[in-house]
This record gives sequence, structure tokens and C-alpha cells, in this order.
Amino acid sequence: MKKILVVDDSALMRRVVCDIINVDGRFVVEDTAANGVEALELLKKKAYDGVVLDVNMPKMTGIELLRELNREKISAKVVMNSSATREGAQVTLEALELGAIDFVHKPLSILDAKADKFRRRFLNILWEATTANLPSRARRERTSVPRDYRLRQIGDKPAVLRKSCPVTGRKLVAIACSTGGPRALQQIIPKLPENLDAPVLVVQHMPSGFTESLADRLNALSQLSVKEAVPGDKLMKGQVYIAKGGTHLKVKKGRGEHRIEFGDEAPREGVKPCANYMYESLVDSDFDQIVCVVLTGMGADGTEGIVNLGKKKQIHVLAQEQSTCAVYGMPRAVSMTGLVNQVVALEDMAQQITKNVGVR
Repeated sequence: MKKILVVDDSALMRRVVCDIINVDGRFVVEDTAANGVEALELLKKKAYDGVVLDVNMPKMTGIELLRELNREKISAKVVMNSSATREGAQVTLEALELGAIDFVHKPLSILDAKADKFRRRFLNILWEATTANLPSRARRERTSVPRDYRLRQIGDKPAVLRKSCPVTGRKLVAIACSTGGPRALQQIIPKLPENLDAPVLVVQHMPSGFTESLADRLNALSQLSVKEAVPGDKLMKGQVYIAKGGTHLKVKKGRGEHRIEFGDEAPREGVKPCANYMYESLVDSDFDQIVCVVLTGMGADGTEGIVNLGKKKQIHVLAQEQSTCAVYGMPRAVSMTGLVNQVVALEDMAQQITKNVGVR
């Protein structure tokens, strides 16, 4: 049973969150705290399997607590209880950069907090966070998987890496990520060169309101241009397009060019946006090769789309190496298909993307 610390300055919200957690047999609320100061003292004394952390609190905010945990080298698997406002989205992204695993929307009312939809999402995210990987400093600083690496143990089955076939012509990079993705993207996108010889599409599982802030943050850090995609955007080399939360990003070919369109289909793999739609929309494109990048995340989004894309198009698949993932679900799922060409540590992913598509 996972032991949870709940941190919130609202006694009523603490009670509601505790009730939601305690009725699920996988968890038990071990302790509660009304602010970051109380939480820090508890975290110095005890280890928890997960921490549910409010953002705005007196004495010490959630962001300040994360900074203190980093400074004192205290490991904690944190889920932020965050507002969906633009300011809240920016703070949430800062929290993810500081080490929070994921976040949930803080309900607007107690009735919303008690609704089944919030309860299911909250418990799913809490389970993902408590079972996530927190790489040690040594792991984060290690070098990439050796270049002659040809065999990877996936669970209890070996997965043989597919041989690469050199391809010239038009290329596109399509990235799929979920839990741990914003932090992973911050270690990849800013390292890509401004003259990258391909457009870049990104599907990050996030709700509406958060993807715009993610795009703005990455754009400020990057050499190439990063934006939240809008319908009609023409795909341009050296441009990164992030799928808008709550919509499915697709690519449509017409008159010798490719443009972005949105789909409003129901969630697939339980998510919206879903990377499967992005990959499948590229089947009829004019790109000579699609470099498919699957990063950290729970579940299997991206795998079915890549399998379907690979039946019609030349693909080159990069999967994030297990020890550098917060959650290994998505890279593991695509690795089991036998379509993966390279298993790449997070710190080397930008270099491998650039190597595969080249520069102008």
C-alpha cells in the first residue's frame, strides 16, 4: 500500500483529497500538512511513496518546497494540485522542471472534487507518480547507450533493435510523450539547432491551457521556433509545433505542402491529444522518412500509430532509454513491436534526432 503525504492549506480540501485517496486500496494517507514548512519537516523525517502538493500556501509555497527538496537532496514523488489558469499553468511547468512528476487540475468547487471524473483522473495520476522512476544523479549524468548496442532487455523478453536504412529526401520528426514529458522536452528541444532540416511535431498529454505555456517556455529556451499549433499552420523546417491540449493534432497534405488540422474525435488510449492520430495522419504525406521519437509516459500511446505508419512509410524509431524515463510505459510498448532502431538516453536524444535528419 502506497503511503501518501497530502499538503494543502485548506482543511476542507485536505479532507476531500484524503477521502478520495483512502477509499482506494492501493493508497493510504500517512500524514497531512497545511503548508510547505510543515511538509518539509515531515519529509526530512520520513519517506513517502507520493506527495500531493498544493501550489499557493502561506509560509512556504509548493514551488518553494520543491526548491528546498532539491537543495537538501530529498527525493519525493510529487503530484501538484494546480490551477488551470494561465498563471497556474506557468507555475505548474516550473514545478515539473523542479522535479514534480505530474499534476492535476485543482477542482473549482468541492462538488467538482467529489465527482467521479476528477476522482478517477486523480487516482490514475497518483498511481503513475508513485510507481514512476526517479533517476539518481549518477544515472542522469551517465552517457548514452553504446552505439553498437543491439539488444535490450524489455521486461522478461529481449527486444532486438531494427537495422537502420539510410534515407535521403524530406524528413519530419514526430515526438510522443506523457508523464515526465515536459521535463524531457526541456532537455531535447533547446538542444536542437536552428537550422534543423525538418519540422518537429510534439504530442504531449496535457489539457487545454497548459500546452500554450509549455510552447512559450520552450520557445524562450530554444534556438528554433516553438509554438502551440493552430489549424492551418504550414509545416516548416526548424519549427516545432506542439499539439493543443484537448484536440488531436493531424497533418493534411495539399498542393505540395503539409498543414496542421485538428480532430475532435473521442480520447484514444484515454488521452486527448493522442499521438496515434498524429502518426497515422502522416501515412499519406510526402515525407520520405518520419523520425518517430517516443519519450517517457504511462500507457502505450504512439505504438499503434507507429505500427500503422510503418506499413506505408519509411520510419526511423527512437525510444527513450529506460533508466532516464520517469515512466517507461510508452517507450517499452513501442520497443516490443520490433520497430525501434535506437534506444537513446534522454541527454543524447537531441543529438540523435539531429544526426538522423541533418541540418540545412
